[in-house]
Amino acid sequence: MEGRITQVTLVVTNQARSLEFFADKVGFEKKTDVALPGGYRWISVGPKGQDLELALWEIGSPVDPAQKAWSTKWASGKAPPIVVRVTDCQQAYKDLSSRGVEFPQLPKEYPWGTAATFVDPDGNLFTISQPPQQWAQK
Repeated sequence: MEGRITQVTLVVTNQARSLEFFADKVGFEKKTDVALPGGYRWISVGPKGQDLELALWEIGSPVDPAQKAWSTKWASGKAPPIVVRVTDCQQAYKDLSSRGVEFPQLPKEYPWGTAATFVDPDGNLFTISQPPQQWAQK
């Protein structure tokens, strides 16, 4: 299969609060914000300069009838972390912490690099990861 991943759905309990968190604290840009018929609001955010979007899907939002059965099983804070590669994990941690982002896992060095994990208001996890210097040179 050929293709490109451009979106990941993130289950949230409050779209407006999540939009504020990702835009104001994390520094992502708002990619989409559209009010659709039936009261549904489509919001996505993502890192600046990238095609990747996090679609902020609010629990209880109306969905296509074909998706209704499986969407009832979606819950916030139940997935493994989404990983964001950074050039300086310690600096990213300091910047995000200064804006009120909470880190249940502080920066730690591993054989595969340095990583720290933060949490959004709904318990969804994000790991900022810096590969080791020798990997960055390749």
